[in-house]
Order: sequence, then C-alpha cells, then structure tokens
Amino acid sequence: MPKTLPIITLLGALGLAACGNTDLERAGTGAAAGAAVGEVASDDPLTGAALGGAAGALSDDI
Repeated sequence: MPKTLPIITLLGALGLAACGNTDLERAGTGAAAGAAVGEVASDDPLTGAALGGAAGALSDDI
C-alpha cells in the first residue's frame, strides 16, 4: 500500500475533526473520521472511532 494514502486520509480526518457547533456534533464527526482512518491505517476502526470522537469533543477546548 502506498504511504501517501494514510497521510491523505489523516489530513482529511483532521480537516473534519472540528466540524459542528456542539461537542456532540464534533464528537460524532470525529468518531466517523477516526473510524475511517483506523480502518485504512491499521484495520481497527473501533480504536480510531474512540480516539476521533474524543478529539472531536475536545477540539474546542484546546
């Protein structure tokens, strides 16, 4: 697998991580993007969803 695919996927996920007006919306968007990245990068969408959801929920607090 080319190394550019995970990098492009990660950059796309970072772009979507802060979408939404509330913490719940951002957590949902982050979880969806994290699941996609987790599936592509390491065949583990659940861990990706958990990390993406947490990052999305906390993105406005940083």
